[in-house]
Formats: sequence, structure tokens, C-alpha cells
Amino acid sequence: MTKPNRIDPADLLAVGDLLTDEERLIRDTVRRFADERIRPHVGEWFERGVFPARELAPELGALGVLGMHLDGYGCTGSTAVAYGVACMELEAADSGLRSFVSVQGSLAMRAIHAFGSEEQKQQWLPEMAAGRAIGCFGLTEPDFGSDPANMRTRARRKGSDWVLSGTKMWITNGSIADAAVIWAQTEEGVRGFVVPRGTKGFSANDVHGKLSLRASVTSELVLEDVQLPADAVLPGVTGLRGPLSSLNEARYGILWGTVGAARDCYTTALDYAKTRIQFDRPIAAFQLTQQKLVEMMLEVEKAYLVALRIGRLKDAGESVPAHISFGKLNNVRAALEIARSARTILGANGITTEYPVLRHANNLESVLTYEGTGEIHTLVLGQAITGEAAYH
Repeated sequence: MTKPNRIDPADLLAVGDLLTDEERLIRDTVRRFADERIRPHVGEWFERGVFPARELAPELGALGVLGMHLDGYGCTGSTAVAYGVACMELEAADSGLRSFVSVQGSLAMRAIHAFGSEEQKQQWLPEMAAGRAIGCFGLTEPDFGSDPANMRTRARRKGSDWVLSGTKMWITNGSIADAAVIWAQTEEGVRGFVVPRGTKGFSANDVHGKLSLRASVTSELVLEDVQLPADAVLPGVTGLRGPLSSLNEARYGILWGTVGAARDCYTTALDYAKTRIQFDRPIAAFQLTQQKLVEMMLEVEKAYLVALRIGRLKDAGESVPAHISFGKLNNVRAALEIARSARTILGANGITTEYPVLRHANNLESVLTYEGTGEIHTLVLGQAITGEAAYH
């Protein structure tokens, strides 16, 4: 039996029909949570520059989205596509919400899961999966973002212990984290360390005055001769493969999340255009408005298809970093243009927190450059298609 012909303006190509029943259930469950728990409040959180992480973390844990793509230790072991559609619905509400989930699951939890000792996994992963503990990931520094190989944070041995000194910057969840995964240079290469909250010499200072990701906690981490026991180091990796492989997981969540932000801007503009009357007719009836809406719809659907294709490759074990760079570069860029175009349809109303589009646009300015700038992803793709590295 063929399905009846129908047009869903939010998904004209019916890309959602390509999802499995389980993936659609996860999508709808996370969307309902975002609609009921986040959307009524996120405009106010953004305006005030706050994010109630301690309150929301257990709820997100109960929802099953914290480390959902990891196996065991209280994690649900979902597919890459299932995790992707969850990120899509989280970021449709706000990039800060998806960032919290990505940092918790794809960065802090994933690093411990992939490279930690069994004791570290048992201590931290069940608590983080439940949202009873919050994690952060300290790689970026004030002077080194795209070039982590030259990080200045150092770890030196002191007997059987380690002593860490340095500064990390732009760290999501930094001041609220119960455990920070800190990457530092050692004599044998870059190593990761689990630094518990309250460790002597370890402090976090929130970044204020942000115009983007305001509903998100962003911090500077300061390590002043922080002494850690030998079992604080992540034993499973040495070198940049550790942090960069975790970043690739976070970038994967971004390429899905930005589809949600883009869709939210497009559907907001579409609904507004149908009800906003000018010259005795809805502005949706004007050609130039329809052109904007159609261009937005095309880019949303293309981004959705890109995300789904990369997700299927990932689930098949066939994805490579260039695929993730393709999705991150294309989908963030498309989402940002959609947000800007949607704002023009809303006119002056579009600059208020009553509507989400300028909030999304501001957030996407950060998403554009974090977890790899557009320039870096361009060079990753350039190397993939030419065989020549052009980073220097």
C-alpha cells in the first residue's frame, strides 16, 4: 500500500521517513521534552545569561541522552543516527542545551569511556549518565585553539604523582563540573587527566559579557601546581589522538544539531509569514518572501540528508574525519544563513527573545568556530580531495 500524498512544510522531502521506528521515537521524545521543558524558559535564560544545569542534568539523564551513544556504565548504547536526531531536537530548542549534552557525553564521558581505567569508568560514567555528576573537557587554551599541539599546559611527574600547571579557556560546563578532563603536555606526549572539583590549585572562572551561547556556562580553568595521584591519568592514550578523536564525536553531534536550529528558524519564519498582514494580505503571499522561505526549506532538507548519510556511514563503521568535517562545515554555514534570512522575515520582532531566530543566529556564530573553525574543516576537506596538507 502506498502512502497518501502529503506535504509537510517542515520536512518536504519526508526525510524523517528514512528513520527507523526507534529513531523516530527518540526524536519525538526529545522534541517533546524540549517543547515542554526548555522552550518556555530558554529566551529568559538567554537574556539573563544563565543555564540551570544542576536542575536539568538529572532530567536529561532520565531522558537517556547523556552519553547515549556509549555502551555500558549506565549508557544506553544508541546508534549514531539515534544520537544525531536527539542532538537535532536539543539544538532546535537552543545550541547551549545541545552543547551541554555534547560536552557531557561526547567529550568528557567519551574520553573516560575510550581511554580511562576501569576504576575511572566505574567512578564517573554511571554518575554522569544519570546527570548526578557533570563533566567538562579542557583542551582549548587562551593562545591555542586550532593548534592544540602547542598547548602550554604541562604535567610533570613528582614521585608517583603528577603536577599540572596551565590555563584552559572557553570551556563549556567548566565552573559547574564535578570532573574536568584536562589535556596537558608531558615528557612522553599529550596525556589526559581527570581532575575532580575542589582539587587544591584548580579553579574555574566564568566568562561574562557573551553575546552568544548565553544560555550556557563557559569558563576559564586555572591549574596552579595541581597535584594528582598516578591513577588520575587516562591510561589508554598518549598523543593528540585522544582529544582529537573525542572532538570528532562532538563535531558529529553539531552537524545534526544545526539541522534542528535551522529547521526552527525556518518554521518560525514560515508560521510568522502566514499570519503577518501587510498591504491587506499575509506576507507569505509575496514573491520575495516565498523565495526566502523556499531557499531556507531547500537548505534545511539538504542539511538533514547530509546528516543522515554521515550517520548511516558512522553506524556502518565507514565514516572518516573528512565526512564529519563535510557535515560540520556545510550544515553550520547553512544554518547560519537560514537564521539570518528568517530574521528579515520577522522584521523588528525578530530581534526579541519572544522569537528564537536571532538567539539561534547568535549561538550559531559560536558553533561556526568551535570544535574546529570553518577554515580548519576546509583544509581537512582540501587534504582529503587533493592529498596535500595545507595547514601551515
